[in-house]
Amino acid sequence: MRLSKIYTRTGDKGYTDLIGGWRVPKTHWRLECYGTLDELNAFVGKLKVLCSASQKDEFKKIVTELIEIQNNLFDAGTMLATLVQDESMVWTNMPSITQAHVKNLEDSIDAMNKPLESLKSFTLPGSEAINAEAHICRTVCRRVERILCEATDNCVAISDSVMAYINRLSDYFFVLSRYASFVNGAKEDEWLQGKAELL
Repeated sequence: MRLSKIYTRTGDKGYTDLIGGWRVPKTHWRLECYGTLDELNAFVGKLKVLCSASQKDEFKKIVTELIEIQNNLFDAGTMLATLVQDESMVWTNMPSITQAHVKNLEDSIDAMNKPLESLKSFTLPGSEAINAEAHICRTVCRRVERILCEATDNCVAISDSVMAYINRLSDYFFVLSRYASFVNGAKEDEWLQGKAELL
């Protein structure tokens, strides 16, 4: 894909084109889905920058994983921006998210979780910078999942593998938040259930 001109003026009245040429309002469920995926991708970029800045070897593999996740999010967005009936007409090699992508996330989750102590309570985001950003990615990812579910309820076809990938991705970010605290020796604050003082 080559972008020779950034502005086109075709969206000035609140409509845009899906891949394949269908003209839809910018409030369309498909745009809400892939627009929020784009938002998540931007936060993952910030997380990648923080991990890249770390001098610890443990984060080198994480950076590679985050780059793969960013590419997968673009692929998922492309799937959502293309109507099923248009796939064969506009793509010779349609980008896709498969169960293999889901399995890769599960393997990464298991690897990061292995050295961690079992949770005894919910933890508060923000024990250190990577932990905090991973929690932001987790919560935006959960919002993506809710929007995908709403879109499905409104008769938008969403791939089962995309749904599973986004669900597992939020788990990935949660475990990464804990793993970052572990690697950096930062104590996670626990939720003081029922112990908070009223203001």
